[in-house]
Amino acid sequence: MANTLITLKNASLAFGDYPLLDNTDFSVQEGERIGLIGRNGTGKSSMLQVLARKSALDDGEIQVKDGLRVVLLEQEPVFPPAPTIRESLIAQSGFDPSDDKLYWKQIAKLDAYLQRLNVRADADPGTASGGERKKAAIALVLAQEPDLLLLDEPTNHLDITTIALLEDLIRETFKNTRALVVITHDREFLDAVSTRIVELDRGILRSYPGNFADYEHHKNYELAIEETARRKFDKFWAQEEVWIRKGIEARRTRNEGRVRRLERLRREREARRDRMGQVNMSIDAGEKSGKLVAELKNVSKSFGDKTVIRNLNFTLMRGDRLGLIGPNGAGKSTLIKVLLGELQPDEGTVRLGTNLHIAYFDQLRAQLDLKKTVADTIAPGSEWVEIGGVKKHIKSYLNDFLFSPQRADSPVEALSGGERNRLLLARLFALPANLLVLDEPTNDLDIDSLELLEQVLEDYSGTLILVSHDRRFLDNTVTQVLAAEGNGEWHEYVGGYSDWVKYRRPQAAPAAAPKAEKPAQPKPARAKSVKLSYKEERELESLPKEIDALETEQQELLEKMAGPSYHELPGAEIKADRDRLEAIPQILEERYERWQELESKREIAENKH
Repeated sequence: MANTLITLKNASLAFGDYPLLDNTDFSVQEGERIGLIGRNGTGKSSMLQVLARKSALDDGEIQVKDGLRVVLLEQEPVFPPAPTIRESLIAQSGFDPSDDKLYWKQIAKLDAYLQRLNVRADADPGTASGGERKKAAIALVLAQEPDLLLLDEPTNHLDITTIALLEDLIRETFKNTRALVVITHDREFLDAVSTRIVELDRGILRSYPGNFADYEHHKNYELAIEETARRKFDKFWAQEEVWIRKGIEARRTRNEGRVRRLERLRREREARRDRMGQVNMSIDAGEKSGKLVAELKNVSKSFGDKTVIRNLNFTLMRGDRLGLIGPNGAGKSTLIKVLLGELQPDEGTVRLGTNLHIAYFDQLRAQLDLKKTVADTIAPGSEWVEIGGVKKHIKSYLNDFLFSPQRADSPVEALSGGERNRLLLARLFALPANLLVLDEPTNDLDIDSLELLEQVLEDYSGTLILVSHDRRFLDNTVTQVLAAEGNGEWHEYVGGYSDWVKYRRPQAAPAAAPKAEKPAQPKPARAKSVKLSYKEERELESLPKEIDALETEQQELLEKMAGPSYHELPGAEIKADRDRLEAIPQILEERYERWQELESKREIAENKH
């Protein structure tokens, strides 16, 4: 059985009157990689602080394996003043210089990770970009070789290439006896690294084996059951309320037990924590723009010796949904400014379309006044906002973005990172715009808000330009990609991120000289039997039942592994369950392919006759 590294028992933690952990249990086993998810403000970061023993529980206990080394990567790492990033990291590392041999071994590991993550170790930490600082902080926590690593939003500020590299490093490093707990909104990242998803929801922790895709499957099933149970509860409660209001009959029958039961139902209903509100976003596309939005001909742009755009020809049409992909510093923001006519190219021409009304997310971020209230940020000096020609009270509009009436009067500086991003989206969507430019809109948004934003953008009728390092978000949102591929070269691809990954390599690789081939010679037609054999007929009949049994087994395994005491089972049984759960999708795919193959063969045979 795998050893337990750290355990929370009957853990309680509150922020004011709001419970973050509500008498809950949690443990981390050796070799686990846990994705901790939940809405912004539910207490995920606070829970990591408790696991790192930087904060204490209000009640309950924490049990830690003897000698356990725990390291926490904060969401916004702090760098002590130093001439270089490397020196700043060493100053905060905790490496012990009294053991000379060990000290230099640790420094060598740090240098190796800095190099692998492509960090400029000699850069000034005070002027380094957010991405550079985040990569450096990741290099340090990996070099410290913890038994348990806690990561709080590690993918923020990282480009796609670095995120993929981090996934590889985590899979290589955190297995066997070492474990990981990570908070992230990056669903692709969770799919790549997680062996278990733990959801923090209304103070309760729920565990789901597997990666994020497995969690989504199980969660949908669970929510359907929860909704059914809730409807039954409410119907029963309503019937009892009707009975008690009859008054005379209730007193005449003196059914004390039924009265007490109703009181209990009332308390349960009052205490029941409903699912947290859903963000209600919609975008006013305003008037239509002209058919042409922007046209670039032979455009080039350089800064000193660095060329960021080289001889680019590109046309953006009304209704296009364009994603810009490239590493940090490749020139994505520069390309946007050129497309919008805000920055003149060194060479070539830019032609903008007519009747353009532009809403630019990054510009709004820069204009955010921390001293203003949330309401004044949306509608300065007014209690109303107009969306799509319809007036709406500002507090009602902000409620759509999960801001309570009290929160609407709070200053912006009191908001969390996720709340500020929701506020920026509320301000953005209050502007009628037929060209929407979103530069990294997903940072600090929780997964629920991300998925809703995807739905809203799907319904948006205007033109969209999106910069994002969230691969799933790109796939679900854009229909074409402009990718930076080095030396100022930008290439266009149809589809989203996955399509770019699929098609970029053959195009980027040097073309190999085609081998001389003999012209294909027609082969004489030969009669071939396509009729199903007796054995194949029996196989075709059994396949639907076999597929059904596999899907049932998969669901039963998911339910078993989501049980609260599952981690207490013998390690061999847990491993066997995980191996089987990982194997079933491949077996199912093979069975479906075989079913299709046999069905096609039978159809051909029937058509011939």
